[in-house]
Amino acid sequence: MGNKNKWWRNAVVYQIYPKSFQDSDGDGIGDIPGIISRLDYLKKLGIDAIWLSPVYRSPQDDNGYDISDYQDIEPMFGTMEDMEQLFVEAKKRGIRIMMDLVLNHTSDEHRWFLEAKKSKDNPYHDYYVWRDGEEGVYPNDMNSAFGGPAWEWVPELGQYYFHQFSVKQPDLNWENPKVRRELYDMILWWMEKGAGGFRLDVIDQIAKEPDLKITNNGPKLHEFLRELSRETFQKGDMITVGEAWGATPEIAKKYSNPDGSEFSMVFQFEHIMLDQEEGKEKWDTIPLNMVKLKKCLAKWQNTLYQTGWNSLFMNNHDLPRIVSRWGNDGKYRKESAKMLATMLHGMQGTPYIYQGEELGMTNVQFDSIEDYEDIETLNMYKERLEKGYQPEEIMHSIYARSRDNARTPMQWSGEENGGFTTGEPWFTVNPNYIRINAKEALEDENSVFYYYQKLIRLRKENPVFVDGKFDLLLPEDEKIFTYTRTDEHTKMLVCANFTDEEVSCPLLDEWKDGEVWIRNYEDDREGNVLRPYEAVIIGTAVNIVKAE
Repeated sequence: MGNKNKWWRNAVVYQIYPKSFQDSDGDGIGDIPGIISRLDYLKKLGIDAIWLSPVYRSPQDDNGYDISDYQDIEPMFGTMEDMEQLFVEAKKRGIRIMMDLVLNHTSDEHRWFLEAKKSKDNPYHDYYVWRDGEEGVYPNDMNSAFGGPAWEWVPELGQYYFHQFSVKQPDLNWENPKVRRELYDMILWWMEKGAGGFRLDVIDQIAKEPDLKITNNGPKLHEFLRELSRETFQKGDMITVGEAWGATPEIAKKYSNPDGSEFSMVFQFEHIMLDQEEGKEKWDTIPLNMVKLKKCLAKWQNTLYQTGWNSLFMNNHDLPRIVSRWGNDGKYRKESAKMLATMLHGMQGTPYIYQGEELGMTNVQFDSIEDYEDIETLNMYKERLEKGYQPEEIMHSIYARSRDNARTPMQWSGEENGGFTTGEPWFTVNPNYIRINAKEALEDENSVFYYYQKLIRLRKENPVFVDGKFDLLLPEDEKIFTYTRTDEHTKMLVCANFTDEEVSCPLLDEWKDGEVWIRNYEDDREGNVLRPYEAVIIGTAVNIVKAE
């Protein structure tokens, strides 16, 4: 069963980070009943699916990406009955729930691992990756992504287990067919309950070969993925997206092959890393090079055209807010938020909106490191202090890049705590909630919210958004991002000014007879000058010359 006419090709997905979305019971933590209470808001926006960050039972060592029971709900988020209710209520509104799956590792508190540690003969021992050794002499020098060795000693077994992430996240052994079967049965169980799709965390790491120091894109990766898809996703009408930091356009063709043998699409991050210093950490920022951004996105658009499928995103739970990152979150906050959305939604692929993006929510700047929650941020602060960095310099990097920028609670209103909770919020709400919030946006017909709503509607009304061929224009221009999309009936021009100054774009003269589908300034105007952060989409019919 191929992917050619799948519903998700013209769908728009909204990501919810449950802890920060809406609290229903006053304990300061967002929960599933809170999400249910906001479904009408999401229906009004026009989205088709919700990607829900993990809500499974978990010790929360890594924000729920350390799962201790795949078939239970973490009590702080609610109950299994709440989850079943979410499926039902979302379905009533034509919204599917896309669950976040972690198949590379479990929590060290998962019953499989608790059994695996009991003895080498335990049936669950081979569910994980073990190597014999002696204490203090690691199997090799591999490090985990969170720092320190990727091997942890278990004295009672005289063995090390392998963990690519936290020491509390032992890696599963995908070479063991019993592991794969357990995971497939769990996925089928969720599909039966009503899950409409899955986002697969670090899925390119499941075919690891630690003895060869191979973590991502291992030799058996696509063999495993095809089996996974065949045994699960292909038994339903699922949307599936694999997170693959190591993906190239050529590898992404395999993941998102139109024959439907693996996933619907893949999350790749090449464009997101263009504003960090090469060879350094994400905290070492440089100004975005527009020419590189355009060429990068054009490469993905053109390589996957008719051979795969793109996911379109600039925000998620791990990334800073895009309006603060590539836009202007001061004087031109609304204009630049709308411009970035126009640039993204005009391309081919499935767009993802991260909670608050549709309001133009911004990064946060807390005064002290004590006000931050994210473990990665706190560790970096400590490490850089020890290396001799100045506190102000480190805080500057945190303001630009901390994952906490995405995790401040959703800003629903100008009431206390932004309407997120009646209690003490688990994390401080961005103080600008007084003026940036959903209530204000819904009362302003020119808000960022209604602009996103119109973009989503345009996508559903015009097949060129889904099927049109992408052509980059003015590739060397350092201020304007412009391209066309063309199918057999329609051609559209997307033109976006990435600067805070007026810029002339002679292309607009050539398109002056086209129909303006959307513009991010309230007043229309003639001419070829784009105002600060101005964006426009113009459509025209294609002149089809028929042979006599």
